[in-house]
Amino acid sequence: MSEDQKRVLEQQLWGIANLLRGKISADDYRDYILGFIFYKYLSEKQYLYANDLLEGEEVTDYAKVTDKETLQAIEEESLLKLGYFLKPTELFSVVAAKGNANTEVQSNYIIDDLKAVLNHIELSTMGTESEDDFNALFEDLDLNSTKIGRTPEARNTIIVQILNHLDQIDFKLKDIDSDVLGDAYEYLIAKFAAGAGKSAGEFYTPQQVSKILAQIVTTGKTKIKSVYDPTCGSGSLLLRVAKEVEVSEFYGQEQNRTTYNLARMNMILHDVHFREFDIKHEDTLEHPKHIDLRFEAVVANPPFSAHWKGDASPLFSTDERFSQYGKLAPKTKADYAFLLHMVHQLADNGIMATVVPHGVLFRGAAEGVIREYLIKELNYLDAVIGLPANIFYGTSIPTCIMVFKKCREKDDSILFIDASGDENFVKEGNQNVLRHQDVEKIIATYRNRTAIDKYSYVATLDELKENDYNLNIPRYVYTFEEEDSIDLNQVATELVSLATDLKANETTIADYCNQLNIKTPF
Repeated sequence: MSEDQKRVLEQQLWGIANLLRGKISADDYRDYILGFIFYKYLSEKQYLYANDLLEGEEVTDYAKVTDKETLQAIEEESLLKLGYFLKPTELFSVVAAKGNANTEVQSNYIIDDLKAVLNHIELSTMGTESEDDFNALFEDLDLNSTKIGRTPEARNTIIVQILNHLDQIDFKLKDIDSDVLGDAYEYLIAKFAAGAGKSAGEFYTPQQVSKILAQIVTTGKTKIKSVYDPTCGSGSLLLRVAKEVEVSEFYGQEQNRTTYNLARMNMILHDVHFREFDIKHEDTLEHPKHIDLRFEAVVANPPFSAHWKGDASPLFSTDERFSQYGKLAPKTKADYAFLLHMVHQLADNGIMATVVPHGVLFRGAAEGVIREYLIKELNYLDAVIGLPANIFYGTSIPTCIMVFKKCREKDDSILFIDASGDENFVKEGNQNVLRHQDVEKIIATYRNRTAIDKYSYVATLDELKENDYNLNIPRYVYTFEEEDSIDLNQVATELVSLATDLKANETTIADYCNQLNIKTPF
């Protein structure tokens, strides 16, 4: 599929979202639009797979199959291959068609049917390998909510409208070489994030930042065994890594329940098999779900300076993730708690890249102690990359990327990149945006570890020691422009000339005043 065709699909899906503007709040219609797109995807996937199984049979169209033994056989195969099962009567097109029928014989009321279908998708996975991946997956699609209509009839009208428009869009799932629908889904998530204000950071990292993180952690590799994101949001960072190299396993954890559901949908929509991803719902710092695993690539965009229990809980002091550093991250700034958690999960041959606020680079007290230990005792810090301000939805603060590796040599240097200058981004509306060339420059500079005037610097560990392990980027990358030198003799000559001209003007004005018989102004 061409880029033009992909853009058409994106615009079609966004057009459906626009139909609901003014009728439902943005946060609410996001959940309904994305949820129904996911249902349509599952339905079409089931239909195509069942038709493949029916080749050579008397009935080759799954929508027309009624034989119980045939349906049971398709269900067994579907649960193994797809991880779920939909009956022919539960297909998206069938439910949408009922919504369009409004006659004396047949009502177009489909809410009850739709609830039963979504419930059955989850029930079909009970007791199977995919149970955790589909459990409560549709819980945010509250079809009885008054947010989408005060009466059942009003709600039904909105839902029928959405399904009808979606039913007219071809997802082109037969195009197995294309991740068109997954990309379109990401496009919608980005569009919703752009309008979500402060909450956007909970579920979406801008695409260009994701690309930088993904390319850093895949440096020198064509495939990796596992990638992990402890604050995975919608899963976009994990999926971005898979665009760079072949990934065998995806792991993530997300505290927000709605966003956790979105991440699982996003994985499945990108055709990641249920056996290849493990997304958990829980607070990562308090209840880490993958603590015994180590990952070849770790990427994250944790919440900036979030609150956590810290030293309020004695358990953290003996936690193997934090105990060796001598101090815990402050209760009001969990940045280093997330950093140390990720370092703990990083494999010896892995690379970790995470977005953090600039304060992480230079704040003192406990954070200073932890930072010094990471650099001086462990030598894990590999690079610091300053990003432009106002590139994240929901916050305008400047941020940076910190890169860590456990396999660094003893005398390895630390690379500093300052990509925050005006020449390194463009402004689009209220946001600053990294262009393709800006991303490429960052990646090339990181991989080649080159020093570029006013852009990057390769610092020795001794230099960091001299700066008391303060990582503030201007200490290493000098971006100040020298002002032109001033010739003081020339300035003095000009001042004398101006004084002479001023005296002549005063004499002329005094003469005019005398002629007019008025007082001079000086």
